[in-house]
Amino acid sequence: MANMVMANIPIPKTVESIYEDYRMRREGLLMALVDDHKDLWAACGPDRDNLCLYSYPDGNWAVDLPVVEVPPELPEPVLGINFARDGMDRKDWLALCAVHSDAWLMSLIFFYAARFDADGRAELFSLVNQHPTVYEVVTGRVARNKMYKRKLPRPAGPTPAQQAAAAASAAAMAAFEEPNPFVRPGYQAADQPLPTGRLLTAADVSPALSGRQAELFWPDDGKWYLIQFNAIYQDTNKADVQYATGEFEQLDLTEVINDGHCSLLS
Repeated sequence: MANMVMANIPIPKTVESIYEDYRMRREGLLMALVDDHKDLWAACGPDRDNLCLYSYPDGNWAVDLPVVEVPPELPEPVLGINFARDGMDRKDWLALCAVHSDAWLMSLIFFYAARFDADGRAELFSLVNQHPTVYEVVTGRVARNKMYKRKLPRPAGPTPAQQAAAAASAAAMAAFEEPNPFVRPGYQAADQPLPTGRLLTAADVSPALSGRQAELFWPDDGKWYLIQFNAIYQDTNKADVQYATGEFEQLDLTEVINDGHCSLLS
């Protein structure tokens, strides 16, 4: 039974393992609600007892009775999805199951992350929030394989004493420091990439890429943003970049190359 399987699943404890648990459970739910929706519909007869839609870290799914233990060891999916089945259009019922499935996934990840501090929770959510919700995919609002641009959590702000010390240090060093010529206050992203650029390729990924400028496409707003490569990590195929607006981000080079979202400037 599903509740027996749930009881035997080890508890993830790191940001990476919790994210992987979320990612695979989400895939299981999408399989149930999109690929196997006919099987799900058939399994949720209103004549059965209260049923829950479960998914697992191996990407599988099951419809089963809730766990007997009260309170349960882990957060449980919504109870009784089968009772609403025949009173709704199929697409509306699937959307309802998707909404409750998203809520269950969120409850699981933050149950696992109960001992994380604010930075840990923010990092975890930034990973999870790259993916469209189950509801967005099931209702056709977003493509299943779409990935949103990850918004990295900002570190906690300095204390007043730290701000004062930093201001004093900045004032003392101002005469000796030159402004970063790459950062451009008021910079506006472009609708089209510059004609002097070409798409970044896997062959470009080397230490020589450090210091080069490029334009990065954001699917969220359809704009091209000027960036500069600051460090290249060939072992993980990632890069630290700075935007012309001053912000920093770490890029997954495999992803941007495959998507054709980076134009290297000559």
